[in-house]
Amino acid sequence: MVHQPSSAARLSPSGDTEDMAEMSKVLAPRLAYFAGVARTEHVTRAAQEMDVPQSTLSRSMARLEQDLGVDLFARHGRTVSLTPAGRTFLTSVERALAEVERAAEEVRADADPFTGKVAFGFLHTMGAETVPGLLQAFRADHPRVRFSLVQNYGEAMLERLRAGELDLCLTSPVPDAPGLVARRLDEQKLRLVVPGDHTLATRRRIRLAEAADETFVTLEPGYGLRRITDDLCKEAGFKPRIAFEGEEAETLRGLVAAGLGVALLPPPAVPRPGVVELTVTAPRAVREIGVAWLEGHPDTPPVAAFKRFLLSRRGSLLP
Repeated sequence: MVHQPSSAARLSPSGDTEDMAEMSKVLAPRLAYFAGVARTEHVTRAAQEMDVPQSTLSRSMARLEQDLGVDLFARHGRTVSLTPAGRTFLTSVERALAEVERAAEEVRADADPFTGKVAFGFLHTMGAETVPGLLQAFRADHPRVRFSLVQNYGEAMLERLRAGELDLCLTSPVPDAPGLVARRLDEQKLRLVVPGDHTLATRRRIRLAEAADETFVTLEPGYGLRRITDDLCKEAGFKPRIAFEGEEAETLRGLVAAGLGVALLPPPAVPRPGVVELTVTAPRAVREIGVAWLEGHPDTPPVAAFKRFLLSRRGSLLP
């Protein structure tokens, strides 16, 4: 009679996801035991090296063979040797265990209080001065903490935050969304940027309503600054007539300098020739900058330290 292992313990030929997940739970704890026995070819010696009872190890190997439906070992008294199936299985097991160990070392390294890693996202407009200054100040006390930096627009960063790809992000507007925690850190004045030869270029201040007839260049929909621009224009009593939409603030400044429109933008890192930047007196033209993280997500020590540092910069985040 041919022995048929229990159907509940065998891999489903159909590859059913739940069967595979259950099988992974069953197999995973036994793989290291299998590798230890295969290495020593002696159950007693392997049990001593791994500091587990021999009876536990023997039962584990028997169950593993039963679960797989093949003989992995040939028994010779107190010693064992791998069968051809066992040698094939060992190659994959050693590869899997090495990958698990590599991953474990990586996450341990990332969580190290002194040399760990922070995945940090921020807006393009904060990349020239704000973020480099923040990192320089933080690393004065944490010189070996590593950073994985991501520049993107606000909604894209929040999606990466929700996906677990970022630990923290600086964004604007400050999000108010389920599953996220956000704290306001600072605000940044926005200016109406006009071409250097524009009729408004002789002004220093302007009410936004005075630009109602101008053509605007803006960021694309979905960008926080675009939403703020639309809201401010609406508050000023008009809907902006948009000629160009872009993905980066300095590109918009270039379009303004080329005479293709006006734009509401934060101050540049370096003054750009060909444009004049006017203070907007009404409505109050600012954007709030905040830090966001995933609610309930445990922080590693380096992430916790950087979060505390950012929160300590309330009101003085921007250069």
